[in-house]
Amino acid sequence: MLCADDYGMNEGVSEGILALADAGRISATSCMTNAPDWPHAARDLVTVEGRIGIGLHLTLSWGRPLGTMPRFAPDGAMPALGTVMRLALSGRLPQDEIAAEIERQLDRFCEERGREPDFVDGHQHVQILPGIRRLLLAALARRGWAGRVWLRDSSDRLASIMARRIAGPKALLVHGLALGFRREAARSGFETNDGFSGYSPFDPARPNGPDMERHLSALGPEPLVMCHPGRTSGDDGDEIAAARVAEFVYLSSPAFAELLDRRGLRLVPRPSV
Repeated sequence: MLCADDYGMNEGVSEGILALADAGRISATSCMTNAPDWPHAARDLVTVEGRIGIGLHLTLSWGRPLGTMPRFAPDGAMPALGTVMRLALSGRLPQDEIAAEIERQLDRFCEERGREPDFVDGHQHVQILPGIRRLLLAALARRGWAGRVWLRDSSDRLASIMARRIAGPKALLVHGLALGFRREAARSGFETNDGFSGYSPFDPARPNGPDMERHLSALGPEPLVMCHPGRTSGDDGDEIAAARVAEFVYLSSPAFAELLDRRGLRLVPRPSV
């Protein structure tokens, strides 16, 4: 499974993801429902309906919350990831505010799509953080989505991380933060992927081909590979905009199709297919 993150973030990202989905170069996308462009972007997903997995990209470290969060986002903007991590690891997250925002983002997905997401993951992997994971699992279970919606486990086997030799420190950090996530999800009735890759330095000057070769190596039995493509590079505060364009160009290219053929890989809409 190859999942393009951040659908709905802006027009360029959404257009790029839709183009790749239409061409069969990705098999899933996860959506930022707190993005201003989400309602319009959600309607455009009808063009790839049934061909790719479509999930919620729980977002607590970018953009604005869908409701007031006076302690977590007092100025009306989500805090940076570093702040979210410090609050989570120290047990100081405002649980009531986080729980309410999770519900709002789930509701907004359902309102625009008319159904529940196929899966749930998190922008910058916030879904695996202590405190947040428990609230997310509880929210999904209350909706009766166990056995219907699956979750992203952003960790992988240490041997696989080391074998890929790309963005190792980032992958190892998230691996540590995600300890126990798969077990807790299963206990609540939710499946997860088994194998995860796609961590990137987001350097637009770095060739994408060799990096994708690494992402597609040492795969688990039910693997998920993330990517972050976009069609245009706009000045909207997106720090990895140029890297998105470079990734879009590579994923659109014959070289990527040849890589899939050479490896005997087929892109599927969920890891367990």
